[in-house]
Order: sequence, then C-alpha cells, then structure tokens
Amino acid sequence: MQIIYHGHSAIQIITNGKSLIIDPFLSGNPLATAKPEDIKVDAVLLTHSHIDHILDAEPIAKANDCSVVANVELAAYMSWKGVKTIGMNMGGTVDLGFAKAKMVQAFHTSGIVDEENKQILYGGTPGGYLIYAEGLTILHAGDTALFGDMKLIGDRNQIDVALVPIGDHYTMGPEDALQAAEWYNAKLVVPIHYNSFPAIRQDAEAFVSLLGTRGLKGKVVAPGETLEVAGA
Repeated sequence: MQIIYHGHSAIQIITNGKSLIIDPFLSGNPLATAKPEDIKVDAVLLTHSHIDHILDAEPIAKANDCSVVANVELAAYMSWKGVKTIGMNMGGTVDLGFAKAKMVQAFHTSGIVDEENKQILYGGTPGGYLIYAEGLTILHAGDTALFGDMKLIGDRNQIDVALVPIGDHYTMGPEDALQAAEWYNAKLVVPIHYNSFPAIRQDAEAFVSLLGTRGLKGKVVAPGETLEVAGA
C-alpha cells in the first residue's frame, strides 16, 4: 500500500491496483505539489464540508468518473453539482470494492459558507475514516478536537497508520494530538493539517520526537512524499 500526503489533510491511498483520495485540497493549498488534474483515483472521500477539504472534490470526481463518499447532507450537496455520490453516516461502512471505508467520529464543525448570499449551508456531521485494505487499517482522523472515544476507536481497531491533525486553532494542537495518538495506539502516527496557513504553523518534527518519549512511532511525511506500508 502507498499513502501519498498532498499537504493539509489531503491523503491519497493506493491499494489493490486502485486509489482513493480523502479531502482533496490542492488548488488552494500552498504546500501541495500536485494539481487536481494530476490526480487519478477511483473514489473521493470527504470528512466534512469546509472548503479546505472539499475544494477539488468536484473536478477530481468528474475527471475520473468516480463517486464522492460523504455524509448524506454533503453527498446531496455534491450531487447537485453533477457528481456521482455515495451518502453514508457515522458508524457506517462503505465497500468500495478495493477497500472498505468506515466513518468514525470527529469533534468539529461542518458548513459551506456562501459569501455572496451571506448564508451558511449545513454540511452534516464531521467525521473521520477507517480505511481497511490489504489486511491494513488506516485512520484518517479528520478535523477534530480531542475526545474520549478516541480510545474506544483505538481499542476496537488495530490501527497501522493514524493520520492526525496537529495544527491547533481549528483542530487539536500537538499536546492534545499526543494524547489522541496514545489512545489510537497506532503502529505509526503521521501528523497532518498543519503549516498550510499562518494560524496552524507547527513543528512536526518536534511532535514526532515527543511521540517517541511516549513509546510511539511517528513520521513526518512531506507534501508530495509517498509512505510505503506493507500489507498483512
């Protein structure tokens, strides 16, 4: 399995000869090394409706003739844009054929800001995803604050890679992310959702060093870099 970090929270997973991308934010992301037209995938997964997570979902889904997977409210919104969708909800699992995706909790907000009409469209409940493929379990925690049921997610799953936000301001910061990492108890922790904007500047290497003091393994993956994960 290959995991490509596209910066911010955009994660591409290549497995079983297929590919999916979570939260594609490339065209507005100063750290991204790829463009939306470079992305070849079989599914697009969205954790919530904020623009820095859905910006490129429509063009990528249309270019690849693939479905957008999201909570039912966000899926409805994307369908109005002419995109094929799979609506799901918290605790549910979707079989993509080459991987399974289970939506898990995240504590955040979710809405689409319509600046022109000064309206905010309800975007459904934010979440994260457990991706199951090749005998591996990959967690994309989504945009989230620290919450106690992270331990339940960790206890019920043998997580191989946990992708956790560390940026602070909009999500949990490094201190809370350390606690989250302990509760998820993944074999490898990769920090995401940092350095894209001034408000979320963080030292990812320092975070990984702190993981080591707690007996956890972490790795900083640079935007555009590919992480190889061996299947079970």
